[in-house]
Amino acid sequence: MTAALRPFKVLGIQQVAIGGTDKSRMKKLWVDMLGLEQTGTFQSERENVDEDILAMGKGAMKVEVDIMQPMDIDKKPAVHTTPLNHIGLWIDDLPKAVQWLTAQGVRFAPGGIRKGAAGYDITFLHPKSNDEFPIAGEGVLIELVQAPADVIAALG
Repeated sequence: MTAALRPFKVLGIQQVAIGGTDKSRMKKLWVDMLGLEQTGTFQSERENVDEDILAMGKGAMKVEVDIMQPMDIDKKPAVHTTPLNHIGLWIDDLPKAVQWLTAQGVRFAPGGIRKGAAGYDITFLHPKSNDEFPIAGEGVLIELVQAPADVIAALG
């Protein structure tokens, strides 16, 4: 399959999400020791997450490091059970990417395209394949993130 047939482009890494049982311990490392700036917070009972959004770099080169803990340790999703929870990729045209990838047999996690913690449209590739969708993240949860115009201009 040639890249010319693919109606979208992966532009770069948007985020890395790290889960644990106590985000204050992660904050000590990432903010206090390594100097990342906290740019936001996000809480969702539906997604069982209490998250601090940190950043390194600027503009189109900015990469988020999201440190997450579960709101309820006994509920799912269990954002703390895999320390490297997921990786986020900038996508130049998220709806086209989802349509094309689905047609190729890529499995997406439930939830569809929706607004993510940082305000961008997002969706997730499922970490495990099934009979209907034989292509997945092979154990890795992958977030596809709609890139804003400045990121598309800088990285596209």
